[in-house]
Amino acid sequence: MAKQQAKKKPAGKVQQGKQVTSKRGDFPFEGKRLEDVKDAPVAPRLKEIYKKEVVPNLMKKYNFKSIMQVPKLEKISLNMGIGRATQDLKLLQSAVNELELITGQRPVVTRAKKAISNFKLRADMPIGCKVTLRNNIMYEFLDRFINISAPRIRDFRGFSDKSFDGRGNYSLGIKEQIIFSEIDVDKVQRISGLDITFCIKARNDEEAKSLLTEFGFPFTKRNN
Repeated sequence: MAKQQAKKKPAGKVQQGKQVTSKRGDFPFEGKRLEDVKDAPVAPRLKEIYKKEVVPNLMKKYNFKSIMQVPKLEKISLNMGIGRATQDLKLLQSAVNELELITGQRPVVTRAKKAISNFKLRADMPIGCKVTLRNNIMYEFLDRFINISAPRIRDFRGFSDKSFDGRGNYSLGIKEQIIFSEIDVDKVQRISGLDITFCIKARNDEEAKSLLTEFGFPFTKRNN
């Protein structure tokens, strides 16, 4: 009789009694998850300020008859592109973890739509990450960005007010991710920038700028 050979189990990581296989292109979680936190959530400070102070001030300034006419921040989108991820996926792994630390929400990995041979890029290859914030987590990020992160920018004199797109949305670029206090500088492998877009529901750029100004957004002051 032929000897029965035992089937070999696939190599992988064992987590909580389950067989988890890790392969190239997977970006595992690091650190504690939000589900592990049992403390009651605290209401965002800027959300309360918006309801109690910003809305009445803008209604009086623009003579709005309804609260629904008041400009409102709908979402904040953050995007980080890692061009060298085509050669080293560890850079993209660290970028995903850093963006998660900055925002408190797990980013989505963006992939190339088509192949470009000059850049050694193949279709569906991971090249960056992005995250979209809404509701409470959006106001918490805005509060930290205005009061903590923005003043840490080197030679900071305010953001330009010419970056509106004509529909009320405002975009800006950050050259170094280490301005965010959540990032440990000693663990940073590579300095990389990111793009931030504030999507605002407003009739024009002037109303959108007034909303950000009420939140305390640091725009550059012009000398008339």
